[in-house]
Amino acid sequence: MSGSGPGAGDGVVPPEIGRARAWIVTDGKAGDENQCIGIAQALGLAVETRRIPRGRPLTWTAPWGPIDPRDAPGRAGGLLEGPLPDILIASGRRAVPYLRAVRRASTGRTFTAFLKDPRTGHDTADFIWVPDYDDLRGANVFTTLTAPHPVSRARLDAARTRPDPRLSALPWPRIAVLIGGDSRHLSYRKADTRRLVRDLTKLADGGCSLMMTVSRRTPPDLSAALADLIRRKGGFLWDGTGENPYVGMLALADHVVVTSDSANMVGEAASTGVPLLLFDLPRTYIRHRRMFAGLAMAGALKPFIGRLEALRYAPIDATPEIAEAMAKAYAAHRRRFEPGGGTASPATQPKASGKGLF
Repeated sequence: MSGSGPGAGDGVVPPEIGRARAWIVTDGKAGDENQCIGIAQALGLAVETRRIPRGRPLTWTAPWGPIDPRDAPGRAGGLLEGPLPDILIASGRRAVPYLRAVRRASTGRTFTAFLKDPRTGHDTADFIWVPDYDDLRGANVFTTLTAPHPVSRARLDAARTRPDPRLSALPWPRIAVLIGGDSRHLSYRKADTRRLVRDLTKLADGGCSLMMTVSRRTPPDLSAALADLIRRKGGFLWDGTGENPYVGMLALADHVVVTSDSANMVGEAASTGVPLLLFDLPRTYIRHRRMFAGLAMAGALKPFIGRLEALRYAPIDATPEIAEAMAKAYAAHRRRFEPGGGTASPATQPKASGKGLF
């Protein structure tokens, strides 16, 4: 199953799903966890976040291997201790064995949702979301152009109503500049740093106010060059102190410059409806280029070459659409386990024995 395209609506989520007990399970990677949080917020879920600690034994065997026996469902002090949830949302390779463990311990009653390809087949979870550019398909697989995220319309509206004073004092036009960094697919070269700083300098010299944020992956030399640019030309660069201005930047931006190493940041920026200018890196992941092409076809994105572009499009945010599809799948799942209108729930089932599942 697939979404209805770039301009999909807000989705309709039944209010009863908000009463479900839910967990998020990831290894703590910000990109994976933010996708899960975005869906949970769209569903109105109060969630417990359970992070797989780094260096946990057996995680190197993921996604195919077992979990650490100390983390077995129901085992005191383990990652999966306590009554099993009604809903488990997971993302990331290391989370796959934990999702399988909960699914088995609950005898399938816990509704399991996985974001991105688990690499273990479409039947790994009850509901799977993948971006359009991924190959995984199946009756329970939902696809959209952009990824889920927590940058909702409500959060953007709130940031416009009560703007961050560090940003609102900047003259118009304000340009949000979202900088990623090195990944397993690419590394920033010195030539990339020079080109990016040169093109941002053109905007600053043309009267634009730059609002910049970097990531933990940003190379130190690039961070230093951007800090020097702000010192010379003015603007704002978040140094990690004070409240994170990320949503405020997106809310107040007239244009967004975003680097091509992060499909998540590009998708979040598309939710604003303002022109997206993509700083293209030569070794950008080929599948991400398919997403960028889709946004370009929707009139949302052009390459960044040191100038602003006039682009008009409706905000693109697949999160409500994905949440609605997941809510429908959850409702169908509950019906299978509630013959005669009963209220069976993982929380009311016998607790797992605490023995390892694998």
